[in-house]
Amino acid sequence: MNWLYLILCAVIGYLLGSLSTGVVVSRLFGNVDIRKQGSGNIGMTNVMRTLGWLPSILTFLGDALKGVAAALIGRAIGGEVGLHIGGAAAVIGHNWPVLFGFKGGKGMSTSLGYLIAADWRIALLLLVAQLIIVLITGYMSLASITTAIALPIVVLILHINSEGFIICAALLGALALYSHRENIKRLIAGRENMLSAKKISDVSRKVMDKLKRGKNKGDGKISDRT
Repeated sequence: MNWLYLILCAVIGYLLGSLSTGVVVSRLFGNVDIRKQGSGNIGMTNVMRTLGWLPSILTFLGDALKGVAAALIGRAIGGEVGLHIGGAAAVIGHNWPVLFGFKGGKGMSTSLGYLIAADWRIALLLLVAQLIIVLITGYMSLASITTAIALPIVVLILHINSEGFIICAALLGALALYSHRENIKRLIAGRENMLSAKKISDVSRKVMDKLKRGKNKGDGKISDRT
C-alpha cells in the first residue's frame, strides 16, 4: 500500500471531521456560537441542552455522517486500512477542528458513523447500550464512557484477526475517555449534570418560539441562553 494514499485518507478524514455540525446548526437555529454556550462543547449533548431536541438530532446526524463519509472515502482510496485511518482521522478532526480553532467535541457521534461503515452491528449494539444507560441513569456522559470502554472489547471479540480495526477501536476508546475526563471527575464527585427530558422540551419550545418570532421580525437571534 502506498503511504501517500494512507496520508490522503488521514487528511481527507481530518478535514471532514473539522466541519463542525454543531456550530452550523446553532447558527441556523439560534444565531449563537455553541462554543460560548453551556459547556462550550460543539457536540450533540450541549446543543440539546442549549437549543433542544431538533437541533441536537441534526447535530448528531451531521456528526455521524462525517464519520461514515470519511471511512467510506478512506476505503475507496486505501482499502480496509484506509477505512480505519479515515474514520479515526475524522474523530480527531471533530475533537480538534482546524476550521474552528481546535475547539471541538468529544467524538462519540463521529465514532458511531465510522463504526457504521466498519461494522454496523457494533454500531447498533453500542448505540442501543448507550440509550439504555441514559434512560436508566440519566447521565449521557456515563453512557458515553461505558461504550468507550466496551468498544475495543467488542471489536476484539468480533474481529480478532483485524489488527487495524482493533488498534483503531482502542484509539477511539482512549480518545473518548480523555475527552470525558472532566465528566469522570464530576461523576466520581457526584456533581455531574443529568439530562432532563422536561427541561430539554421546555428549551425546544422556547427556541422554536423565538425562532418563529425572529422570522416574523426578520431576526432569528437568540441572545440569551435558554
